Amino acid sequence: MNLAPPDGYLRSRIKTRHLRLVVALAQEGSIHRAAAALAMTQPAASKLLRELEQILDAPLFERLARGVVPTVYGQSLLRHARLVVGSLDQVADDLQALKSGTLGHVAIGAITTPGVGLLPQVVAQVKRAHPGIRLSVEIETSNVLLERLAQDKLDLVIGRMGTDHDKLAMCYEPLAFEPVCAVARPGHPLLACQRLELADVADAAWIVPPAGSVLRHRFDLMFQRASLSLPANVVETAALLFTTRMLECSDMLAVLAAEVAAYYAAHHMLAVLPVSLPCHMDDFGIITRSDQLMSPSAQRVTAMLREMARAKWMTPVAANVQDRPQAQAHRRK
Repeated sequence: MNLAPPDGYLRSRIKTRHLRLVVALAQEGSIHRAAAALAMTQPAASKLLRELEQILDAPLFERLARGVVPTVYGQSLLRHARLVVGSLDQVADDLQALKSGTLGHVAIGAITTPGVGLLPQVVAQVKRAHPGIRLSVEIETSNVLLERLAQDKLDLVIGRMGTDHDKLAMCYEPLAFEPVCAVARPGHPLLACQRLELADVADAAWIVPPAGSVLRHRFDLMFQRASLSLPANVVETAALLFTTRMLECSDMLAVLAAEVAAYYAAHHMLAVLPVSLPCHMDDFGIITRSDQLMSPSAQRVTAMLREMARAKWMTPVAANVQDRPQAQAHRRK
C-alpha cells in the first residue's frame, strides 16, 4: 500500500458522494440498505465503494454474510466523513435560517436615548424569538454612527440625520421626539423647591454637552431667548458615565434626555429638577443605507424596532413630520 499519496491527491479524488456512502454504510450495516437510503442501486453503491477503496488503497469495509462492518481504515475515514457530511447538512439548515431571518449577524448603532430606553427591549425580544440571530450594539453620537454605517460597519442606526450627512446615501424613518430635563444628585438643595424657573438655575454649575453639539446649541439658545446670561461655570463632556459620576459627588446640574434621566431617577442615582426646560432635541429614527439591501435578520430587527416604538410612543413622530422639515423621512442618493 502507498503510505503517502501526493499532496492534494485525496482532495481532488474523493467526492461528497463517497463520504455519504461511508456514513450510510456504517449506519445501515449493509450495501443494500445504504444504497436505498441514498436513492441509488446496489450495484452503483458497490461500484462507488470499490472506487473509494482504490483511491485510498485500503479496504474500508469487511464484507460479511450478514452485512458490512468498517475496517480500521474505514473507522478512521468514518470519523472525518461524519464531520464533513454533518457540516454540509448544517449548511442547508443555516442557509434556510438566513433566508427566513432567524440566523445571521446584525450590527446596530444607537444614540443614548433609544440605546437606554427602546433598544434593550427590542434586543431582548429578538433574542427570545430568534436565538440564532447574533446582535452587536454600539452606543455613540449620530455623527460617529453614521460614519460607521457609511463604512458598512453597521447594518442600521437609531439616531439623527443632519445636514452634514445629506451627501450620504441614507434612508431615514422617524421614530420619536426627545425632550430633555435638568438633573442633579439625590438630596440636592434645589430639590426642596416645588417649582424652579430658568433664572433660578442660570448661575449653577452645569455639566453640558461639548460645544458644537446640537444639544449644547439648544441649551445655550434657551438661556439667550430668556434674556439670561449663559451659564459660565460649566464642564463639557459627552460621556454619560462621567456625567452621572460627577453629579453623584458634587452639587452640579446636568442636562439629559428625559428618558435617560428617568432611567437613572428610577434607580435613585439621579433626581429630576422641578424646572421646565424649553429645549429639546431633534427627532431620532431608523437610519439605513438606501444603496444596499438589508439582510433578512436585519429586516426582522428593524420590524421589531418599529413595532415596539409604536407601543412605547403612542403618538408616532411620522404623523407630524410634515410640520418639521428637518425630521422628514428622506432618501439621500
